[in-house]
Amino acid sequence: MIVFLGFAMIAVFMFLILTKRLTPVIALILVPGVFAVIAQATGVANVPDGGVTGAIMRSISDFAPTAALLVFAIIYFGLMIDVGLFDPLIRGILRMVGNSPVRLVVGTAVLATVVSFDGDGSTTFIITVSALLPIYLRLGLSPVVLTVVACMANGVMNIVPWGGPTIRAATVLNVPPDALFLPMLPSMGAAIGMVLVFAFLLGRAESRRLQSAGVPEGLLTAPGRRGGGAAVALDATAPNVDVATGLDPNRATLRPKLIWFNFGLTVVLLVMLVLNVLPLALLFMGASAIAILVNFPTNVADQAERIKVHGPAIVSVVALVFSAAVLVGVLDGTGMDSAMANAIVELVPPELGPWFAVITGLVSIPMTFIMGNDAFYFGVLPVLADAASNYGITAVEIGRASIVGQPVHMTSPLVPATLLLISLASVDLADFHKKVIWRGAILAVLMLGVAILAGAVPA
Repeated sequence: MIVFLGFAMIAVFMFLILTKRLTPVIALILVPGVFAVIAQATGVANVPDGGVTGAIMRSISDFAPTAALLVFAIIYFGLMIDVGLFDPLIRGILRMVGNSPVRLVVGTAVLATVVSFDGDGSTTFIITVSALLPIYLRLGLSPVVLTVVACMANGVMNIVPWGGPTIRAATVLNVPPDALFLPMLPSMGAAIGMVLVFAFLLGRAESRRLQSAGVPEGLLTAPGRRGGGAAVALDATAPNVDVATGLDPNRATLRPKLIWFNFGLTVVLLVMLVLNVLPLALLFMGASAIAILVNFPTNVADQAERIKVHGPAIVSVVALVFSAAVLVGVLDGTGMDSAMANAIVELVPPELGPWFAVITGLVSIPMTFIMGNDAFYFGVLPVLADAASNYGITAVEIGRASIVGQPVHMTSPLVPATLLLISLASVDLADFHKKVIWRGAILAVLMLGVAILAGAVPA
C-alpha cells in the first residue's frame, strides 16, 4: 500500500504541474500533504520519531542553505546585469553567432558542456544563463530552449569523477571514482553528441517559429518577456534600446567606470566557487554585499532598490525550494522512498538476475528524479548492489550503471541547481519539463546502451 501511495503521489504531482492545473509551489505542498494524511490514516506509513511533520521540518532546515544561495545569486547576477558588466560580452557573442538561432543554441550546448567540467550545476547555470539569456531575448528565442540545452549538457557531464553522483556511488560501494568514470567515457561522448543534435534541432525549430510568426531574425524581444511563449518583436531603432543587448544603454544603474572592478569581483567569486573555499551561500552573500556597496556607495535608497527590484524572482524561487522540501520530507517521513526502492528490487525475477546491472541503470532514471541523489545512492544503491552480487555482478559495474540516470535527475524539481536555472531565466517549470524530460530520458538510455556495447555495464 505504501508503495502504491508513493508512486501515485509522484504521478499526481507530475500530472498537475505538466497540465498546469496547479502551480508547482501549490502542488509540491498540497499533493504530498494529502498523501501523507492518507498514509498515516491508513496506518501504512513507517513513521519515525517526530512523525511526518518532523521529517518535513528537517527537510526545510536542510534546504535553507540552498534558499540562501538562490536569493543572493539572483541579487548578485541581477546587479551585474544592471551595472552593465555583461553588455560587452553579449555584443562579442552576438558578433560570433550573428543572427543565427541555430548557432546560438548549439553554442549554448558547447558553453554549458565546457563549464560543467567543474562538476557543479549551479556554477554552470549561473554562467550560461548570465552570458546568454540577454542574447536569446535579443534574437527572439524562447528562454525555455536555453534552460533545456544547458540542463541536458550538465546532466551528461554530471558523471565526472569529482561530481556528486559519482562520488556518492564510489563512497557507498567503496570503489575508486575513476573506476566508475573512465569506462563510461564512450557513453559520455555519445550523449554529448546527442545533446549537440538536440541543440541543432531546437535551434532550427526556433528559427522556423520566428519565420512563421513573421519576426525577422535578430529583432529584439520585449524586456521582461522570459516565459515559454512566443517572443514579442520590438523596433530595434528605438532610442532607449541597445540593439546588441536588448537593454537601455542609458539606464541609470550603469557603472562603466567600475566594469573592471565588477569583472574582477565576478572572476574571484567563480574561482572560489570552483575551489569550494566557502559554502556557496556565504560566497554569494559576501559578493552581493560588496557589489552593492561599491556600485552604490552613498545612496541607501539605491542600495535597497537594487535588492527590491529582483524581489519577484527571489520570492518565486525560494517558495519553490521550501515547497520541494515538503515533498522530500513526506517521502522520507512516511518511508515511501525506501519502500519504493525495495519494491523495485523485489520485482526482478531470478531469471533476469544476469541483467541486474541493466535493470539498475533503467531504475536510476526515474528514481533519481523522484527522490534525489542522496536518497538513491545512499539508500537504494546498496540494496541494488547487494542483490546484484548474487548474480556475479561486481559493485563497480553496478556503480557505473547507477550514474546513467543523471540527464533525467538534473531535470527534477528537487535539484537546487535546476531551480536556480529556471529562476534565472524566469521560465515556467511545466514549460521546461515538457521539453526536457523526454530528451533527458533519451540521453540516459543512450548512455546505458553505449556502456553495454563498450563492456562497461554487463548484459
